[in-house]
Amino acid sequence: MGTRLHGGPTVHHPGGGFGQWSVELVNTTDRPCRNIHPVLVFTARDRGLTPARLMLEFYDSAASRWWPAELETTSEGEVVAILDADGAGGLTVPGRAAVAVPVRLALTADTPPNQVTVNAAIVQRRGDDGDWVGESGDYRFAVLDDNGYGATVTRDELATTGNSSLLRLGAALGTVLLFGGVLALAARRLRFPRGRPPGA
Repeated sequence: MGTRLHGGPTVHHPGGGFGQWSVELVNTTDRPCRNIHPVLVFTARDRGLTPARLMLEFYDSAASRWWPAELETTSEGEVVAILDADGAGGLTVPGRAAVAVPVRLALTADTPPNQVTVNAAIVQRRGDDGDWVGESGDYRFAVLDDNGYGATVTRDELATTGNSSLLRLGAALGTVLLFGGVLALAARRLRFPRGRPPGA
């Protein structure tokens, strides 16, 4: 399952309202992929990014409404967002087609300056279990105050891709409670080469 985050602002201002972007899911097979659940992982360079300071919503086109995302915190301090409405069976992506999930994010006024990296992992539910079927590249944004002050991204951080992002996703998802049990996908995903997720 191809996945990318696009359209997001490079800067978010605390207390400045919603910035909108989208999670694009691309089914590269001929068959529909059902029970698809996108999961977003927010990794902040500095302390201060917490679920209480994040207002994250996603758009449900079937219900024609915005839903708040369920937010969790990992033991390493990442914020994990599950894009899944209560009681929903997940998304269906038709064969050889793409589905975009609009997302909007706002930060409370007391959010400190920071540099944040967002990744998406795509989970396909199979009964009481789930398989990791795709992941996105990095989407980065700065948290700046009204005077433009905030954390700057370094050249080394801009080059942070590949295995480091994969390990960050695996470590975060290994702590999320989903589908009534622990979504222990980190070790399973690391057994597969990047770009060849199982079960898409």
